[in-house]
Amino acid sequence: MWESAGWRSCAAALAVAASATAATAAHAADAADAAPLALDVEGEVRVTNNAAHTAYHFSEAQLLKLPVHAITTSTAWTPRSTFTGPLLSDVLKVAGAYGSEVEIHALDDYRCDVSIADATYYGAVLAYAMNGRRLGVSDFGPLFLVYPRDAYPLELEGAAGDARFAWQIKSMTVKQ
Repeated sequence: MWESAGWRSCAAALAVAASATAATAAHAADAADAAPLALDVEGEVRVTNNAAHTAYHFSEAQLLKLPVHAITTSTAWTPRSTFTGPLLSDVLKVAGAYGSEVEIHALDDYRCDVSIADATYYGAVLAYAMNGRRLGVSDFGPLFLVYPRDAYPLELEGAAGDARFAWQIKSMTVKQ
């Protein structure tokens, strides 16, 4: 009987250890998928806060303090979802941007140009969450530029509309 109880204790300890290892592995996978929620805006900006006075660096706290807006829409890559974050126009206002377009820089070195006037007109959001869950690198994070595609289907669908969306955003350069 003692042997049976000892075996159960050992089996229970192994089960707890295996569970802790699985939890640690899951946490490590989440951490690997997480990119810092931060953004650098450089180029044609009047307000800078980096040491070289060339860019405005938004920390996570600064991005989260901006007014939160939501767009519920589908994209070419997602089903209808609710995307939340600050308006691109609010981010640019804080940095004192005065250009006509923004070059978006992604984590994978992808770059695209976005018209500031179009982004403002449509109320484009720099989303850091989708359906209430923070975006990770594997699901378009840390920032995903989202337009209300479902509200403007004729204007924002197809290849030209899809080209306005950008994800895994790490920085922006404001240009004339």
